[in-house]
Amino acid sequence: MRNRRSVNDSEDLEEINISPLIDMVFILLIFFIVTTVFVEETGVEVDKPSTQSASQLEKNSILIAITSKNEVVYGGTEIGISGVRPLVKRLTTTEMMPVIVQADKGSFADLLIRVIDEAKLGGAENVSVSTEKGA
Repeated sequence: MRNRRSVNDSEDLEEINISPLIDMVFILLIFFIVTTVFVEETGVEVDKPSTQSASQLEKNSILIAITSKNEVVYGGTEIGISGVRPLVKRLTTTEMMPVIVQADKGSFADLLIRVIDEAKLGGAENVSVSTEKGA
C-alpha cells in the first residue's frame, strides 16, 4: 500500500523561520546602544548667566549644579559641598572626565569657588563653569 499524506500533514511541516530576523533585530539594538552617547543631566533647572565667550564642552563629563537655593546637586540628588570630592574621585578613577559646574545666577560666588576647589582636590584636571551664550 502506498503511504499517503493528508493535507493537514503538509500544512504542519511548512513554517516560517523567524530566528534570523530576531537575531538581526537584536544585533541592530546592540549597535544602537553601543553607538549612543549618554549625556547625564544634573536633574535640576539652573538659570545660567550669559557670556559672550561661551564655547562647547565635551559631552562625556561630570555635571554638577548649584541651584538658586545654594544646593549642590548631582544627578537630581543633593550631594552638598562635602559630596563633590568623593564623587569626582570615584568617577575619574577609570578615565579623566572634565567637571562642568552649572551655577544659577542667584547662587553665591563663594559656593561656586568651593565646588570648583573640591572638584580639583578630587582629581579633576579640567573644571569649567557652564553659561548661556549671549547675543
